[in-house]
Amino acid sequence: MKRLLSGNEAMAWGAWEAGVVFAAGYPGTPATEILENIARRKEVDAHWAANEKVAFEEVMGAAIGGVRALVAVKHVGLNVAADSFMVFPYAGTNAGFVVISSDDPGAYSSQNEQDNRYFAKFGKVPLLEPSDAQECHDLIVKAFDISEQFKTPVMLRTTMRINHTKCLVEVGERQEREKKQYHRDPTKWSVPNYCRSLRPILEEKQHELAAYSESFEGNFVELNSDEVGIITSGICYCYAKEAMPDASFFKLGMTYPLPKQKIIDFCERFEKVYIVEEGEPFLEEQIRAFGVTNVVGKELFTNVLDLSPDLVAKGLLGTEVKGDFSKEIGILTRPPQLCVGCSHRGVFFTLRKLDVLATGDIGCYSLGSQPPFSAQHTIFCMGAGIANAFGFEKAGTKDVVSLIGDSTFIHAGIPPLIDMVYNKSKGTVIILDNDTTGMTGHQEHPSSGRTLKGEEAKELNIEQLCKVIGVEYVKQVDPYNLDETEKTIREAMAFPGAAVVIAKRPCLLMRGERNKKRIPYVVNDECVGCGVCYQIDCPALSEGPDGLAVIDAISCAGCGMCASLCPTRAIVLSASDRGLKGC
Repeated sequence: MKRLLSGNEAMAWGAWEAGVVFAAGYPGTPATEILENIARRKEVDAHWAANEKVAFEEVMGAAIGGVRALVAVKHVGLNVAADSFMVFPYAGTNAGFVVISSDDPGAYSSQNEQDNRYFAKFGKVPLLEPSDAQECHDLIVKAFDISEQFKTPVMLRTTMRINHTKCLVEVGERQEREKKQYHRDPTKWSVPNYCRSLRPILEEKQHELAAYSESFEGNFVELNSDEVGIITSGICYCYAKEAMPDASFFKLGMTYPLPKQKIIDFCERFEKVYIVEEGEPFLEEQIRAFGVTNVVGKELFTNVLDLSPDLVAKGLLGTEVKGDFSKEIGILTRPPQLCVGCSHRGVFFTLRKLDVLATGDIGCYSLGSQPPFSAQHTIFCMGAGIANAFGFEKAGTKDVVSLIGDSTFIHAGIPPLIDMVYNKSKGTVIILDNDTTGMTGHQEHPSSGRTLKGEEAKELNIEQLCKVIGVEYVKQVDPYNLDETEKTIREAMAFPGAAVVIAKRPCLLMRGERNKKRIPYVVNDECVGCGVCYQIDCPALSEGPDGLAVIDAISCAGCGMCASLCPTRAIVLSASDRGLKGC
């Protein structure tokens, strides 16, 4: 049967079909929907882990224990799990183990570009790359078979275009797998004690996988033109086919280890062979190392940002297949901004007012680094904000605070907070607690009281956790209350030790919050057009034709932050002052 599926949906279906029993991960675009879709299957136990390393190791345990298991992360998530990723191949696996790494060329929703194909080579793990949603389904099924055949973890690497593009996918029914027997054997599973004896076994496995790649059906040749040969993989196969449909192709579905002899034979057919790949010259470097000299790669195709059909056509033909439609249409730029009623706005307004150095983290609140607030001054990766602030303190910088979300705090913020307490920091940490993993689409986490399956769960109490760590000043504040927020942050910064302020208010975009009835604010005749209310940067506020403030009643979330700023008390609840100035 056929279904219209995105790459993420197809991978979830394929994993279910392959008999996966357990799946784990941490939300991260473009991979988030894989776990969300597989969690809908009653046969699969799926959950969000505290971070990617925990998810990877949980899935390791399940696979060693005898059931097929899957971990899905975005590219930087594999960095977090790298310690486990690099050591697991030494032991190999018992039942099928697949890790999906979803890269983000172009950094559309990430802090960097990163070509995780090198992880596979670095970790000596076989690597499969689909080029559309159908192959997402097919290759994940195949990945589990390869994993069990060679007793190795397998990496399935996708990119943003593959994850989110839909096509018709031929799918099947679930095939239940018999649980494999786990045998206690320290010489196999206690890697640190036996890594020296396990390394030759791992190396021999590389030779076996290289031989297997020569016959792997996902590596196939399409002979057309005798003049033009193209070696490619992933989404670039689609781009190259669109640019030069009559060329001959070597389409790679298994990109590590590469089918060396088949590639050499293919290249010998042509005077020149183009290697079309997105990101770094991963294929090109290996093929040149085979002694092949008639290839052309990164001198024609950039390694910066993502490729497109136009860029591939320009590299192959020196011309574009399509024009730049964005210039013809005249698309308006729309910079991202915090949502109407976002509680983070109250914290950033306060920090800007206090003029403090704020080291930040990854999340919706990253927008606080942009105008008009410009109140977050460093952002690198998850958990770095707290440690960065401590570093600034060691450098003698005064008035430093760090910002981190509730999910990110659980993911990577607890160890640096422990370090602050242990090493006698006087820094202030502000936890922006909106009760969800907001930036990736409102996923559950240990402090939300819900699981990925929608079940009620024990709710982690962040306030108590901070106190147990040893933080003596821990105070929760409603960020809608600007006066209380400012007072609390000032107190925390003056405290002679590590301090934590928890700015707690549920995200308004969560389903339960969206359904609540809210009373919008309006502007009455007391408005003098001073513009003070605009300092909160709410999209529901604008300047009317008469120069006075106007509130869009449909957009207004009723948070009241603008009302608390108004010096003339011209902003009031519409229920108490109907018919006055406003939409």
